Amino acid sequence: MEIKLGRYKHFKGNEYELLGVAKHSETLEEYVIYRALYGDKGLWIRPKEMFFEKVTRDGKTFNRFEFLGK
Repeated sequence: MEIKLGRYKHFKGNEYELLGVAKHSETLEEYVIYRALYGDKGLWIRPKEMFFEKVTRDGKTFNRFEFLGK
């Protein structure tokens, strides 16, 4: 899977910047590193698979994060 760095929109509406991918030192699981583009602009990590998964709410399916561009 090609990882596109840049801006993403969470299915609940907030925007984030995906900064990169890192590996856990023990398990080698891949995590994405991203920054909120609102509020205190906090820095976050999430398992890569979770970041790119689909979620279903109220009978509708969405990408958890949708790529907006660079």
